[in-house]
Amino acid sequence: MAQNIEIKARVHDLAVVEARARSVADQGPFEFEQDDTFFACANGRLKLREVAFDRGELIFYQRPDVSGPKLSQYFISTTSSPDVLRDTLARALGVVGRVRKRRRLYLVRNTRIHLDQVEGLGSFLELEVVLSQAQSIADGEAIARRLLSVLGISDADLELLAYVDLLRKDR
Repeated sequence: MAQNIEIKARVHDLAVVEARARSVADQGPFEFEQDDTFFACANGRLKLREVAFDRGELIFYQRPDVSGPKLSQYFISTTSSPDVLRDTLARALGVVGRVRKRRRLYLVRNTRIHLDQVEGLGSFLELEVVLSQAQSIADGEAIARRLLSVLGISDADLELLAYVDLLRKDR
Protein backbone atom coordinates (compact mmCIF):
# COMPACT_ATOMS: atom_id res chain seq x y z
CA MET A 1 0.00 0.00 0.00
CA ALA A 2 1.40 3.39 -0.96
CA GLN A 3 1.52 6.01 1.75
CA ASN A 4 2.06 9.69 2.24
CA ILE A 5 1.77 12.36 4.88
CA GLU A 6 -1.09 14.73 4.19
CA ILE A 7 -2.11 18.05 5.56
CA LYS A 8 -4.98 20.33 4.57
CA ALA A 9 -5.54 24.01 5.37
CA ARG A 10 -7.97 26.74 4.46
CA VAL A 11 -6.35 29.52 2.46
CA HIS A 12 -7.40 33.14 2.86
CA ASP A 13 -5.25 34.59 0.05
CA LEU A 14 -4.56 32.00 -2.63
CA ALA A 15 -2.40 34.39 -4.70
CA VAL A 16 0.03 34.91 -1.80
CA VAL A 17 0.30 31.19 -1.06
CA GLU A 18 0.73 30.41 -4.75
CA ALA A 19 3.57 32.93 -5.10
CA ARG A 20 5.34 31.24 -2.19
CA ALA A 21 4.71 27.78 -3.66
CA ARG A 22 6.08 28.88 -7.03
CA SER A 23 9.25 30.20 -5.34
CA VAL A 24 10.11 26.79 -3.82
CA ALA A 25 8.71 24.45 -6.50
CA ASP A 26 10.85 22.22 -8.70
CA GLN A 27 7.99 21.79 -11.19
CA GLY A 28 4.59 23.24 -11.96
CA PRO A 29 2.09 24.56 -12.11
CA PHE A 30 -0.05 21.78 -13.54
CA GLU A 31 -3.80 22.41 -13.72
CA PHE A 32 -6.63 19.90 -13.32
CA GLU A 33 -10.39 19.84 -13.09
CA GLN A 34 -11.40 16.99 -10.79
CA ASP A 35 -14.79 15.48 -10.07
CA ASP A 36 -14.69 13.07 -7.13
CA THR A 37 -17.63 10.82 -6.26
CA PHE A 38 -17.45 9.21 -2.82
CA PHE A 39 -19.11 5.86 -2.10
CA ALA A 40 -20.20 4.22 1.13
CA CYS A 41 -17.21 2.40 2.58
CA ALA A 42 -16.98 0.75 6.01
CA ASN A 43 -13.25 1.10 6.69
CA GLY A 44 -11.84 4.15 4.94
CA ARG A 45 -12.89 6.20 1.94
CA LEU A 46 -13.56 5.12 -1.62
CA LYS A 47 -13.77 7.68 -4.39
CA LEU A 48 -13.84 7.72 -8.15
CA ARG A 49 -11.92 10.68 -9.54
CA GLU A 50 -12.95 11.61 -13.06
CA VAL A 51 -10.18 13.54 -14.78
CA ALA A 52 -11.59 13.28 -18.32
CA PHE A 53 -14.58 11.56 -19.92
CA ASP A 54 -12.34 8.57 -20.73
CA ARG A 55 -9.98 8.64 -17.75
CA GLY A 56 -10.57 8.10 -14.07
CA GLU A 57 -8.99 6.74 -10.93
CA LEU A 58 -10.65 4.62 -8.29
CA ILE A 59 -8.93 5.54 -5.03
CA PHE A 60 -9.31 3.75 -1.70
CA TYR A 61 -7.62 5.39 1.25
CA GLN A 62 -7.43 5.27 5.01
CA ARG A 63 -6.54 8.41 6.92
CA PRO A 64 -7.51 9.69 10.37
CA ASP A 65 -9.62 12.83 10.69
CA VAL A 66 -7.18 14.96 12.67
CA SER A 67 -5.71 18.38 11.98
CA GLY A 68 -2.05 18.62 11.14
CA PRO A 69 0.11 16.08 9.33
CA LYS A 70 -1.45 12.61 9.11
CA LEU A 71 -0.55 9.30 7.52
CA SER A 72 -2.65 8.32 4.50
CA GLN A 73 -2.41 4.83 3.02
CA TYR A 74 -3.94 4.33 -0.42
CA PHE A 75 -4.50 2.18 -3.50
CA ILE A 76 -5.21 3.62 -6.96
CA SER A 77 -6.70 1.77 -9.91
CA THR A 78 -7.22 3.46 -13.29
CA THR A 79 -10.25 3.19 -15.56
CA SER A 80 -11.07 4.28 -19.10
CA SER A 81 -14.82 4.21 -18.31
CA PRO A 82 -15.38 6.42 -15.26
CA ASP A 83 -19.10 6.95 -15.99
CA VAL A 84 -19.82 3.22 -16.13
CA LEU A 85 -17.75 2.56 -13.00
CA ARG A 86 -19.46 5.44 -11.13
CA ASP A 87 -22.90 4.06 -12.00
CA THR A 88 -21.92 0.52 -10.99
CA LEU A 89 -20.45 1.58 -7.65
CA ALA A 90 -23.38 3.92 -6.93
CA ARG A 91 -25.83 1.04 -7.42
CA ALA A 92 -23.73 -1.39 -5.38
CA LEU A 93 -22.55 0.82 -2.51
CA GLY A 94 -24.44 4.12 -2.58
CA VAL A 95 -23.05 7.63 -3.05
CA VAL A 96 -22.21 9.67 0.05
CA GLY A 97 -21.04 12.84 -1.70
CA ARG A 98 -19.42 14.55 -4.62
CA VAL A 99 -16.55 17.05 -4.68
CA ARG A 100 -15.72 19.20 -7.70
CA LYS A 101 -12.56 21.26 -7.72
CA ARG A 102 -10.00 23.09 -9.79
CA ARG A 103 -6.53 22.06 -8.68
CA ARG A 104 -3.18 23.70 -9.36
CA LEU A 105 -0.25 21.43 -8.55
CA TYR A 106 3.36 22.31 -7.71
CA LEU A 107 6.05 19.73 -6.96
CA VAL A 108 8.82 20.16 -4.39
CA ARG A 109 10.96 17.02 -4.50
CA ASN A 110 8.69 14.25 -3.15
CA THR A 111 5.93 16.65 -2.04
CA ARG A 112 2.85 17.68 -3.97
CA ILE A 113 1.48 21.14 -3.18
CA HIS A 114 -2.18 21.28 -4.22
CA LEU A 115 -3.90 24.66 -4.42
CA ASP A 116 -7.60 23.86 -4.63
CA GLN A 117 -10.70 25.87 -5.45
CA VAL A 118 -13.44 23.59 -4.12
CA GLU A 119 -16.98 24.18 -5.35
CA GLY A 120 -19.13 25.19 -2.38
CA LEU A 121 -16.19 25.48 0.06
CA GLY A 122 -13.57 27.94 -1.22
CA SER A 123 -9.76 27.89 -1.31
CA PHE A 124 -7.56 25.24 0.26
CA LEU A 125 -3.99 23.98 0.34
CA GLU A 126 -3.20 20.28 0.50
CA LEU A 127 0.30 18.94 0.97
CA GLU A 128 1.11 15.32 0.19
CA VAL A 129 4.58 14.16 1.17
CA VAL A 130 5.05 10.87 -0.70
CA LEU A 131 7.11 8.62 1.56
CA SER A 132 9.91 6.51 0.13
CA GLN A 133 10.78 3.15 1.70
CA ALA A 134 13.65 4.85 3.55
CA GLN A 135 11.54 7.66 5.02
CA SER A 136 9.72 7.49 8.32
CA ILE A 137 6.39 9.05 9.19
CA ALA A 138 8.30 11.56 11.33
CA ASP A 139 10.43 12.51 8.29
CA GLY A 140 7.30 13.20 6.26
CA GLU A 141 5.69 15.20 9.07
CA ALA A 142 8.83 17.35 9.39
CA ILE A 143 8.83 18.06 5.64
CA ALA A 144 5.14 19.02 5.77
CA ARG A 145 5.66 21.33 8.76
CA ARG A 146 8.62 23.07 7.07
CA LEU A 147 6.60 23.67 3.92
CA LEU A 148 3.64 25.00 5.89
CA SER A 149 5.98 27.54 7.46
CA VAL A 150 7.45 28.55 4.09
CA LEU A 151 3.93 28.90 2.63
CA GLY A 152 2.77 31.03 5.58
CA ILE A 153 0.11 28.61 6.82
CA SER A 154 -0.62 28.68 10.55
CA ASP A 155 -2.01 25.92 12.78
CA ALA A 156 -5.25 27.92 13.03
CA ASP A 157 -5.78 27.35 9.27
CA LEU A 158 -5.45 23.54 9.45
CA GLU A 159 -8.49 21.47 8.58
CA LEU A 160 -9.15 17.99 9.90
CA LEU A 161 -12.01 16.89 7.64
CA ALA A 162 -12.00 15.71 4.03
CA TYR A 163 -13.71 17.96 1.46
CA VAL A 164 -16.63 15.55 1.17
CA ASP A 165 -17.18 15.71 4.94
CA LEU A 166 -16.94 19.50 4.98
CA LEU A 167 -19.59 19.69 2.25
CA ARG A 168 -21.86 17.26 4.13
CA LYS A 169 -21.36 19.24 7.35
CA ASP A 170 -22.37 22.51 5.63
CA ARG A 171 -25.74 21.11 4.47
